[in-house]
Amino acid sequence: MSAATAALEMVPARATAHAGPERTVLIVSPHFPPSTLAGVHRARHLAKHLPSHGWRPIVVRVDDTHYTERADAALAALVPASVQQIRCGAIPASLARLAGIGDISLRGYFPLRRAIAEAVVAYRPHAILITGSPYYPMLLSSWIRQHAKIPVVLDFQDPWVSAEGAMHRTWTKAGLVHRLAVALEPRAVRQADFVTSVSARQNAEMALRYAWLDPRHMAAIPIGGDPDDFDALRSGPPSELQVQFDPDRINLSYVGTFLPRAEHLVRTILRAARALKQTQPELAARIRLNFIGTSNQPDRTEAYRVRPIAEEEGVGDLVSETPQRVPYLEALYLLAMSHGLLLIGSDEPHYTASKIYPALMSGRPYVSLFHRQSSAHDILAGAGGGRTFCFDTPDDLANLVRPLAGTLADLAASPGQFGRADPAAYDAYTAHSVAGDFARVLDQVASSQSR
Repeated sequence: MSAATAALEMVPARATAHAGPERTVLIVSPHFPPSTLAGVHRARHLAKHLPSHGWRPIVVRVDDTHYTERADAALAALVPASVQQIRCGAIPASLARLAGIGDISLRGYFPLRRAIAEAVVAYRPHAILITGSPYYPMLLSSWIRQHAKIPVVLDFQDPWVSAEGAMHRTWTKAGLVHRLAVALEPRAVRQADFVTSVSARQNAEMALRYAWLDPRHMAAIPIGGDPDDFDALRSGPPSELQVQFDPDRINLSYVGTFLPRAEHLVRTILRAARALKQTQPELAARIRLNFIGTSNQPDRTEAYRVRPIAEEEGVGDLVSETPQRVPYLEALYLLAMSHGLLLIGSDEPHYTASKIYPALMSGRPYVSLFHRQSSAHDILAGAGGGRTFCFDTPDDLANLVRPLAGTLADLAASPGQFGRADPAAYDAYTAHSVAGDFARVLDQVASSQSR
């Protein structure tokens, strides 16, 4: 018997009494600020805002000394000092890579399990929420239920099993990762008391995979954004910037990863810029399309993904690309300092871009291009403050080039006509509201368990 299992078995089958009105939830997130990876924001938002909804969060994470990405101290400073964090160890990356393993959740799998066991004994939580990616900690759901009898909520920020993963050849690394996901996801999900994801479509696809999955125990909850982050930005703008805008240009910016399945959409935007260049060359010459953080890696300064496409499309002179991921507050600053924003999705219907929430909260006008069935398109269409474009199939994109060109011209020449996004339209997607949605899920599973 492991020490972790022994620790869990010290806990009664169910401890329902607690001092005070708050219930306690363990939030398991291997990455957490100062990690710069996008997945940290779900746990960060919940850790900050769950207390106002009657839940005491305790974050269980791998210690940042084991992270391989660059640390972002300013992002870590956005986490309230009152948030309790339990840090655990991990196999050093240099050793794990010898076996071809880089995933932090695999390197820290058993230390995370031990930390959860010790936290269960010390704090008697009423629920455990495991958020991913990475997804491997979700396999702990069976172990937690068996040894602690505590309800488990699994939160999928992206699909673990995806159509894109299925496209890879079987014996490639990506193909093997997909096959592993197909084998492991049902084992994790079957033991969960509740499943959340960022979109209803993602939930529907999972429910189709598993006939035994009860849709009543699922919810679609977006990542959302925190307006307080802009307050922090206003109180102290970044002192050092990796990206400097050309002050003599009209800067229209896309901040985020360039996804492989976004290429058709990015080409459509660039073809619209080419059409504008042909019809209004003087206006086009004043525009700079900035693509920032396209590689999603903080050190990939030469991994250009958009610039080669821009050169193919004949608009290389209008495009500036910064491949490396910039610090979080700098990304917000660049949104706020742009004349307008480019919000670009994917050709996948289920794709929901968490980046749209900070963009709306920045108050800048925007042009967006998403699949018609993406929840991001519906949210942006209802928010105002920009012009939204959508499509059903990639073949439809050619018909959008000319109207997009007109919108780029309007965004450059007269951004005031776009107005501002209505805060009421995205109130349900603020970090505080999202935490309220999760609190209701946690109330449900905790109440069901105590009956």
